[in-house]
Amino acid sequence: MQVAYQLNANELDIDFLESIKTLFQEKTIHINISVAPKESETDYLLSTPANASRLFNAINNIENHKETLIHKSIEDLG
Repeated sequence: MQVAYQLNANELDIDFLESIKTLFQEKTIHINISVAPKESETDYLLSTPANASRLFNAINNIENHKETLIHKSIEDLG
């Protein structure tokens, strides 16, 4: 059996340890700890096929002048 946990180090407590002990009763286990890479906005946008397709279609449309970009300055937005 293999289980992967991803959590903040501040969330580690005795309850977490007890849950591991319960799940793997009487078994020898290996524990590896690494820092999770920070997910970028691009990674998030590409995380599902539907999102990736929409993003790549939008890029293609802009590159082929099928859509027009609207440019606004910070002053225009304020």
